[in-house]
Amino acid sequence: MKPLVCVPMGDPAGIGPEIIIQSVTDSRLLNTCRLLITGTEECLKRAADVCQIKLQLNLCQRVAEMTGQKQTLNLFPVTSPPLSEAPFGAVTSAAGETAWQCIKAATELALKGDVDALATTPINKESLKAAGIPHIGHTEILADLTDCPDPLTLFQVKTLRVFFLSRHLSLREACDYITEPRLVGLSRRAIKALQQLGVQKPHLAIAALNPHGGEQGLFGDEEMVSIKPAIQRLQKEGFHVSGPLPADSVFHQALQGRYDAVLSLYHDQGHIATKMVDFEKTISITCGLPFLRTSVDHGTAFDIAGQGIASPVSMVEAIRLASEYAGRMKTLC
Repeated sequence: MKPLVCVPMGDPAGIGPEIIIQSVTDSRLLNTCRLLITGTEECLKRAADVCQIKLQLNLCQRVAEMTGQKQTLNLFPVTSPPLSEAPFGAVTSAAGETAWQCIKAATELALKGDVDALATTPINKESLKAAGIPHIGHTEILADLTDCPDPLTLFQVKTLRVFFLSRHLSLREACDYITEPRLVGLSRRAIKALQQLGVQKPHLAIAALNPHGGEQGLFGDEEMVSIKPAIQRLQKEGFHVSGPLPADSVFHQALQGRYDAVLSLYHDQGHIATKMVDFEKTISITCGLPFLRTSVDHGTAFDIAGQGIASPVSMVEAIRLASEYAGRMKTLC
């Protein structure tokens, strides 16, 4: 049976509902997976009107009530404030509460095994805060709901996969964060995640921090003090790890297939590398949860919400990857 991907509707004031409506009708997905949306009937009808797409909504309280009919959106309804309290492009507590309810419902379905994976739409940090949600984003919410304190972020675009040693730290803090124990621990987790995604013998490259890999200490000593010792330790443990490799070349080499993934040492190092390959098709994958989760890597786009012009490319790619990897993980299990 085709994998069942659950898509939380996201912030109703943003473009999430619009890109869902467009994705549900995308022929590239119809033959590869089944889709179940957690959200509100009112909001999705509004999005369909904005996109000028005619859809039937099939309200499902259980997965068994889903239908495979074309031009039909299977909706698992959630309780939320009235849509009038969440106008397009506005930060509101109602929008934050709705986004939270959608994620919570999707997570519960995944934890019960009713769906195979999640593909999430954008949410707004300020709206979450206004609603009293004590988390800044999807990863933190999912970590709390699943009792998994330290999920692992992986970006994929085409054949390039990138893990991150640190994410939301200042550049100064990120440099101080590079230690041998952290590099060893995260590399082990990254290799395990690749195996779970179907890469049998992963080859992980670790990016250098300094220009030209530090040139033996001429441009910084982080490679000599922390990165090389970590790589040597991992190699002694039997892992296929290379580096530290200059960041101006290692991502291109991974894209060409020399490495299965790259460990980026800080946020922008990996973000720039992936998004320059293809901004819209750069997808975030959260590893280490009890289920697979992919996500678009763009925001709520309040400036264009409600205009029917948002591109669904990233949403389609997130769903496609969720379907592909969920299928692989089923086979491996």
